Amino acid sequence: MGSNTADSFDVHGPKHITDLNKIDWDNEEHRRCIAACLVKGVYVHENDRAERRAVKLAPAWWESFGFHLKKELREPIYSIVGVIFDTIYGAIFEYSPSAPRDRCAPPPRYVVAFRGTKPGSIRDYYLDLKIVVNKLEKRTRVQQPCRLVDQLMTDMRKEDEASQGQDSCIWLAGHSLGAAVALVVGRYMMVQEKPPNLRTFLFNPPHVSFITSINLLKLDPVAKESVHRVGNFLRKGAAKVLHSHREHMNNLFQQLSPWVPNLYVHEKDPICQGFIDYFEQRQKFMEGSPRVDTTFAAFSLRDAFWWHPIGKNKDRPQLLPSATLWKSCLDHELHDPHGLQQWWKPDSELRLEAKHYSYPVPQAQTTSTSSARSPAVPA
Repeated sequence: MGSNTADSFDVHGPKHITDLNKIDWDNEEHRRCIAACLVKGVYVHENDRAERRAVKLAPAWWESFGFHLKKELREPIYSIVGVIFDTIYGAIFEYSPSAPRDRCAPPPRYVVAFRGTKPGSIRDYYLDLKIVVNKLEKRTRVQQPCRLVDQLMTDMRKEDEASQGQDSCIWLAGHSLGAAVALVVGRYMMVQEKPPNLRTFLFNPPHVSFITSINLLKLDPVAKESVHRVGNFLRKGAAKVLHSHREHMNNLFQQLSPWVPNLYVHEKDPICQGFIDYFEQRQKFMEGSPRVDTTFAAFSLRDAFWWHPIGKNKDRPQLLPSATLWKSCLDHELHDPHGLQQWWKPDSELRLEAKHYSYPVPQAQTTSTSSARSPAVPA
């Protein structure tokens, strides 16, 4: 009964944007809330399947915003006797043609959404470990959506030549583990021959690095700043020594730089706190050392300590050239800092602060939610 209540859209869904005629697709708050609800819909859809509910609770999470379920993304769960069941880890939602449309700010044609770790799921915990060792991109849960999104873009271009270059056609969205999946899918699409700049919503994306672990020590600000400063200089040194990897990462960053995913993080969430440190420390270092080659930003401390053999360049998905970082300051004692439900709250409750970062590294741009209707950079 408790699970049913937690999954009920009527009980826990947003109350301020349920009228289809009043949805403004040019409004950041509306886009964020709807993307978060679609991700929640994937969680609930998996719960509907696992609990064999007679009354499905998931459809309300997407139908309330004019979408229908086009395709489930499933992954087989194996045992020594074979496949036990297929877990639903994602979904492709299509905007219904009958729903109202705003010609000035059209809705996405498709939203590809991914859920995060399901409590008790050994498979999800296994994939969480793959994030830690930087091997998530080799798993079915990443490779399958990469192929599907690529095929979606191909099909749309065949159907209508006018769809080429319309970056708003497909959105990517994910929470936690699902955000890590969406991140890899977005990066994959940007290195294709005709890269579609997909609008991407990453809620509480995990960031794994040596510096992130420093946060667990709860150092005072001065000591923490010193550790970050040492880390920046180590990366700078790695950029000078590892010539092949530097060239590889510089080319990759140039390809990825037009893509500006939205990262939604809470300052008290240790899982995604590394993204705050990564961008803020990168910015501070570049402003303090303007003559430093900006390619150092494409290096992690793993690169500084681990030599890359020839032909073994290793990408770090948590290293992003550009992003819009949305930082929530919700009271962490009243709200779960890593919870998805915070992200469909109105701006008046979240008190979001947005910073736009780009590559090469210029002055970061800061905006508040009151001016987030038309972001300064593509989102």
